[in-house]
Amino acid sequence: MISGQVLRRSYAVGKQMFLEFDNDLTLRIHLGIYGKWQFHDSTQTPQVVGQVRARFFNANLYADLRGPTVCEVIASGDVEGVLKRLGPDPLNPNPKSVESNRFIKKVLSSSTEIGRLLMSQDVISGIGNVYRAELLFRHGIEPHTPGKALTESQVQAIWDDSVKLLKVGVKTGFMITRDALFAKHPSKEERNWVYKREGKPCRNCQTEIKIELMAARKLYWCPACQG
Repeated sequence: MISGQVLRRSYAVGKQMFLEFDNDLTLRIHLGIYGKWQFHDSTQTPQVVGQVRARFFNANLYADLRGPTVCEVIASGDVEGVLKRLGPDPLNPNPKSVESNRFIKKVLSSSTEIGRLLMSQDVISGIGNVYRAELLFRHGIEPHTPGKALTESQVQAIWDDSVKLLKVGVKTGFMITRDALFAKHPSKEERNWVYKREGKPCRNCQTEIKIELMAARKLYWCPACQG
């Protein structure tokens, strides 16, 4: 359906990518945990090895898509319906704060734990497991706190910080959440406050970092700093 068509526009909202073609069709992609793009010099046509879900090319490059959670062709007119189901994206904040207000309203009206809300793509788009743990630590919020138990200023601060951290991630290519390391090239072990540091002393207070399952993903937090 899109083979041989010209790609007109590409954009992302949260964890989903939309590729619009010149025949009024759009390819919706969600990489998930295992999806990835591989790029090849087009001077030599790469062989298809394993499962390649989609291949794009021009005069210079080939781009192969492998292992995405979602890879489907939809009518361009149906994209709006998909977007309406997604929460606000911190990387596309509305200048009039419409997006942050949507996030604040959803959180403050919910009895669900904030640690679960941050993983819900209809509450906020693009926040994965790393940023969930790090945002809650940076703001001293206990992950089991119901959304409606937070103050508006706390939720606004989470939104503002998510905008900040995701921009750093785009600029550096890494999920760095320690401010002092934003302009450096820290090792993987140094980049974060609590993520994947279970059993180790908190960088702030030396309390042992805890781990548990929440929303089917591993949650890392400091019971003292986030008590």
